[in-house]
Amino acid sequence: MATTTAAEQRAQAKAEYDAFLAACPSRQLLDRISDKWVALVLCALGGGPGGAGPRALRFSELARRLAGVSQKMLTQTLRSLERDGLLTRTVTPTVPVTVSYELTDLGLSLHQLVRGVKEWAETHMDDVLASRAAHESATA
Repeated sequence: MATTTAAEQRAQAKAEYDAFLAACPSRQLLDRISDKWVALVLCALGGGPGGAGPRALRFSELARRLAGVSQKMLTQTLRSLERDGLLTRTVTPTVPVTVSYELTDLGLSLHQLVRGVKEWAETHMDDVLASRAAHESATA
């Protein structure tokens, strides 16, 4: 029986990820990145339209940008994104302490996809609302 190196084992495991399988860990990642607060945090940290690039934001800036997010939910979201390697948390020893968040390269790669979904939703919301109204009237 041939032995494999750790790198070969990791490569084989990576090739075997299949989100359609119940035990695949990528399902947990898909669950995480499909959360609305995750998507909005990624978009906020990734910059805006018109070429505004990624930026570091403080917790209070993110909270203001994400209308409706509770402090608890934003904290949980930021912690999970940091744990997954999608953003970094930087503490600056000032009075009071300044904490900022910034996307990692991995987070930036995901931001590109999420931003496209966000833009699609904003562009097609009128169509979806019209479809919902038509469906409701047809089934009423």
